[in-house]
Order: sequence, then C-alpha cells, then structure tokens
Amino acid sequence: MPKDADLKRVLDLGLVAIIRAPSGEQLVKVSEALLEGGIDVIEVTFTVPGILDILKEVRTALGDRILLGAGTVLDTESARAAILAGAEYLVTPTVNVDVIKLCQRYGKLCMAGAFTPTEILTAWEAGADIVKVFPADIGGPDYLKSIHGPLPQIRLLPTGGVNLETLGRFVKAGACAVGLGSALVEKKALEERNMARITELSRAYVSAMAQARAV
Repeated sequence: MPKDADLKRVLDLGLVAIIRAPSGEQLVKVSEALLEGGIDVIEVTFTVPGILDILKEVRTALGDRILLGAGTVLDTESARAAILAGAEYLVTPTVNVDVIKLCQRYGKLCMAGAFTPTEILTAWEAGADIVKVFPADIGGPDYLKSIHGPLPQIRLLPTGGVNLETLGRFVKAGACAVGLGSALVEKKALEERNMARITELSRAYVSAMAQARAV
C-alpha cells in the first residue's frame, strides 16, 4: 500500500497500538483482539524477543487487515530487517536521521521519537511523517499544546501517559493521533491471556477518540 494511504489510515483512526511483551507467543491473538475492537494500526516493539519472526507471523495471519509496524527501532540494520519481515511503518524512540532516510528510500511511513522543540523540528525536517512526542507523560497535554502552538505544521503523536482520562486533552492540545501501550495492552491481560479485555479496551479507545474529535 502506498505510504500516503498508510498515513491516512493512521490519521483517520488516530490510535497506534503498541505491543510490548516478554514473549511473542500470543501476539497474533493480541493483534486479532485489537482488530476486533476496531484498532488496525499495530506496532510490535524490538524489545519483544523474536520480533522478526513475529512480524512475519502477524503479517501472514492478518495481511492487509491491519497496518503493521515495528517500534523501538534504533538503527538502520534493524529498520531494514523489519521492513523485509513485513513492517509497513517504523517507529523510533529517538531522532535517528539515518532511519528516517531509510524509510524514505523504501517508501515506508516513519514515526520518529523526539521530545524537545529542537528534536521535534529536526525529525520533521529530516522527513519524518509523524513525530512521536515521547515520553509524553512528562509535561502532558500542556507541553504538547506549547509545542503545537509555534509548530502547527508538524504532526504530533504523544506516547506515554495517554489513557482514557487524558486522551481528549491530548487531542485538544493538537495531537494528530496517540500511541497506546500498557494502557491498552495491559500486562495483566497478557498474563491471563484475556483477549476479551484487550478487545473491550480497544472499543473504548476508538469511542473515546471519536468523542474527542467531535468536540
């Protein structure tokens, strides 16, 4: 799928599910549970053991029904391997211009992590499609609003500290979308293999985003 279509998919939904887990055993089922709840933009982080095999498994199981990404990408070697394994977008925790350029080379969506105004602008000018403001729990929605004011052209995706209580405030502050980790894919739900809980939370976040954007 062309990168522009992938970007539209992210922006239309406004939610990026981030899966961090001690093992990849359940991640196809977790992805299916997220999709059932209405979230089809899913990121698996490089902190999950065997991520390249997991990306291949999820891609084979769900295909184009989801937009599959790889997160916590620290270098170009990991970035290229993730793309070859089926990742359609890459997410970094920091500004890595080489990874951003690699995404451009392969026509893949890039969400580059940054925090300070200088980092955020640097990532955007290097070609990031979206700048992940991380960790967003430091400063919260007020900080995002302060950044969005002088830099309204930059698509900002806060990650960290976003939950059902704060989501609306982040959207009002200028977030184009939000990243959701353990607030969506709960550690307890993973431990108990409670896919129904993940689906329930997915539906709740889809509803919360719709309400926030309607205000």
